[in-house]
Amino acid sequence: MTTQKSPQAGQRSHGLASSRALRPSGKVLPEHARGHNRSLVLQALYLGGQKSRADIARETGLTRVTISDLVAELLVEGLVLEMGQREDARPGKPATLLELNGRAFQIIGIDLSEAAIFRGAVLDLRGRVISRAEVSLDSSTGADATAKVVALVGSLVDAATLPVLGIGVGSPGVVDLAGVVLSAPNLGWVGEPLHDGLAERYGLPVVVINDANAAALAEHSFGGAESDMMVVKVGHGVGAGLLLGGSPLFGSRFAAGEIGHVVVGTDGGAECACGKHGCLETWLATPRLDAALALAATSEDKIAVLRAAGQRLGIALAPVVGALNLSEVVLSGPTDLLDGPLAEAVIETLRARTMAEFHGDLTLRMTTLGEDIVMRGAAVMVLSGQLGVS
Repeated sequence: MTTQKSPQAGQRSHGLASSRALRPSGKVLPEHARGHNRSLVLQALYLGGQKSRADIARETGLTRVTISDLVAELLVEGLVLEMGQREDARPGKPATLLELNGRAFQIIGIDLSEAAIFRGAVLDLRGRVISRAEVSLDSSTGADATAKVVALVGSLVDAATLPVLGIGVGSPGVVDLAGVVLSAPNLGWVGEPLHDGLAERYGLPVVVINDANAAALAEHSFGGAESDMMVVKVGHGVGAGLLLGGSPLFGSRFAAGEIGHVVVGTDGGAECACGKHGCLETWLATPRLDAALALAATSEDKIAVLRAAGQRLGIALAPVVGALNLSEVVLSGPTDLLDGPLAEAVIETLRARTMAEFHGDLTLRMTTLGEDIVMRGAAVMVLSGQLGVS
């Protein structure tokens, strides 16, 4: 597959701006107006399906002249299609309906969060998986792990059947806004310039973000999540992604949501890989839970193990939920472990430790996006960075 540069491929796409909402919602300063207004038009079509120029003008608050100018540009680029006239009972010429061209581009999404494999996919502009690929990690670290990421991306670029809009990567660890993995101990990465390596190799826009943050973006765009929410991702470790007002929260050192090594409770607990005792990961990470369940003699003992893990997660989340007034917490990970007694204990603990007046209607649920959540979040990053939609 010969790749073709996206409409904004000349711009370096390092990551999501720390203060920018995913979805444009109004007018901006004149010097930024054209790009922003273009995103408003695309967002209206992305979320709302077929619309006329007049529909978009009413929805965005832009003038019909501005809409006509922008639509003409998008038609030439092939990002928007004219779908024929609307059957309209009103007098006058029927309006011509417009639609976002879902076949204009494809996106490469990469998930590096699993302990045993790297997973990737070619996705369409709606986040639907077109084709998949994976590579066994085989305990690779450092440069060997990086080489496997590069090879996985290459196989998916070759598998794409349309021009590639960009490459999105969800990585474990702490990732800065320039796409540098500052620390990912399980992969042996310290200061790994993943963005620059992939961008130089493939000549495409690249965005690299923490895997839990990618999961939060996927829930916001494809899972119907609220704008003030948290995704807790449980796997080899434990991490969280946060959205506030529809904007991702990264933190001053890009480590917002790194809750795995928060010590929960004052009753000691097992020793963690970090050297502390009682970190959340020692209660909740998949290998730890599996080991504890294997030692449980009865079904009642297994339920007790799951409830204890859920209580510790609730203890860790309560201050965050209380301080940020979150409306929703989404769990992502093995359903057989997280759904049921564990989730019940989480919500019970949260409600016992926060004020019912403000948090009594908090929703806690499992993700509906399954194992594709990080890859689909990677697609959101590319969509937002290149087209301004999500």
